Amino acid sequence: MHSTRIDLSAEKREAAIRLLSDRLADLIDLQLQTKQAHWNVKGPNFIAIHELFDDIAEDLEEHVDTVAERITAFGGTAEGTVGAVAKRTSLAPYPLNISSSRDHLDALSTAVSKVGKVVRAAIDQADEIGDKGTSDLFTGISRDLDKKLWFLESHLQG
Repeated sequence: MHSTRIDLSAEKREAAIRLLSDRLADLIDLQLQTKQAHWNVKGPNFIAIHELFDDIAEDLEEHVDTVAERITAFGGTAEGTVGAVAKRTSLAPYPLNISSSRDHLDALSTAVSKVGKVVRAAIDQADEIGDKGTSDLFTGISRDLDKKLWFLESHLQG
């Protein structure tokens, strides 16, 4: 770990870095899964769904950057390579054999819901570490993921 004058103990920063690193992998994986859907979606309402997926991916990129920067601010190393993400992600692999908008909406809804769940748990874990800043960061991500899930699921309802 690199040195810093942040007033959390090295032990707390190390615990926060581990937590942030796990969620970073999930967010990168989710962003890539969303781009996979964006590139390959077909069917009715193509342009609306295609653009929705792109908007979600762009928002996820901001969350990825924020989490990675917090890791490095704490003296850690943000691990964003494909290999590192593959080892850490809690998401199931994205199906590569789908193309219909409904199938992509369903697959992404499942993935966003999973990341939302682990991010919500990370809020409490960060509080247990004693890191209110990371807890707050995860709270904002959680709210945004809930909104993205609403957008996705609204296309599956009715």
